[in-house]
Amino acid sequence: MHTIEDRPAALITGHGIDAIGDGIWLLHGQGQSFVADVGGGLLVVDSGPGGGVTAGMIEVLRTRTSLPVLALCYSHGHLGYNAGVKQWIDHAAQRGEPAPRVLAHVNVLARQSRYRETQRMQERMAEIQFRHASGALAGKLRQSVPTETFHDGITVGQGDRRAEILWAPSETDDAVAVWLPGSRLLYGGPAVIDSIPNIGTPFRTMRDTVRWAETLERLAGLRPETVAREFGTTLHGEETCRQVLLHTAAALRWMRGEVVRLMNAGCNERQMLAALQPPAELFEQPCMQPTYGDPTYIARDIYRSENGWWDRNATTLHPAAPEDVASEIAAAIADHGAVVRHACALAERGDIQLALHVIDLLAQAPGDAPPVMEARQRKAQWLRARSRQVRSYVSRSLYVAAATVLESGSDDNFGIH
Repeated sequence: MHTIEDRPAALITGHGIDAIGDGIWLLHGQGQSFVADVGGGLLVVDSGPGGGVTAGMIEVLRTRTSLPVLALCYSHGHLGYNAGVKQWIDHAAQRGEPAPRVLAHVNVLARQSRYRETQRMQERMAEIQFRHASGALAGKLRQSVPTETFHDGITVGQGDRRAEILWAPSETDDAVAVWLPGSRLLYGGPAVIDSIPNIGTPFRTMRDTVRWAETLERLAGLRPETVAREFGTTLHGEETCRQVLLHTAAALRWMRGEVVRLMNAGCNERQMLAALQPPAELFEQPCMQPTYGDPTYIARDIYRSENGWWDRNATTLHPAAPEDVASEIAAAIADHGAVVRHACALAERGDIQLALHVIDLLAQAPGDAPPVMEARQRKAQWLRARSRQVRSYVSRSLYVAAATVLESGSDDNFGIH
């Protein structure tokens, strides 16, 4: 059994169950799983991360309903959200009921194949992003293969209680939303959360900003009176639901348009980021808070979707080995102490990001020469300070992970420094 401590804590929404309609609930686990009575049985969207968390979800659901589970459905294919499938199937068997159908968008299959191929990388990225020690998640991000897949959508249940599971590409190309036409209630899945859309996360593959906006506009077209979110409080009232969905879509479309404008003006990625000024009326609203993602993440994803990987510096087209570059830069600097002093002066006046750029002239060099060791110590200190200046959970995690690597001297850095 795996405990809640095995899981990415930032994604665990607590314990318990919330009723959001007649025979409709949100179960707390990794995100908020969605449960609906679809007529004679239950649809459960996301089985949870497994172990004690999923066991608790099953237990608390049974305090509200004894209906059998007809179907389990993946909200999307990211690891952890459906590691608990087998426990739900075992629960049905213990009750003498047929095994639930296990539904997912067809693109989940390709994602699962990729994750199996890159298993240790996926585990290590999750450990860094969610602040676990190296090896803490090894073998714990299990996958269960769905028994049925669909393309545009599938309906579960019947009559006014039926649930229409809709393809809703957004955070992933396999994401779904659930529409209950009888109660005009929408579960947005990963497309609808209580913060800025999770586009451009540093460790993840690119996500289609415009397609996410299109999904939100399509969901708004359903005219829901209630929108339940995978993370965050439930929205009530048709106008509130419409405003949040369309506002988020408008912000994403603005970001696409502005990044394209800057690209067409000849900006490279860093110049684009320096010139970008997201308007407060779009990006400083409650539904767009950068508590997990960040506007600059989105901008970088858009830029890279059109520009490829090159940073426009011809030196980097065919680079030398990083340790060789760092060694020669350190050797070319006559006064190592001057570099450290200048970086310290920048940090003391509050320019921590500039101090990090300067200290990297020495901090990335190999060896244990005293100036290099001091540079690493200073960099670790400033990375921790920088983590307190940003709001994005992901950015804070990466700053802290890099600081920890520098302080420990570990070579298990997964490219973090």
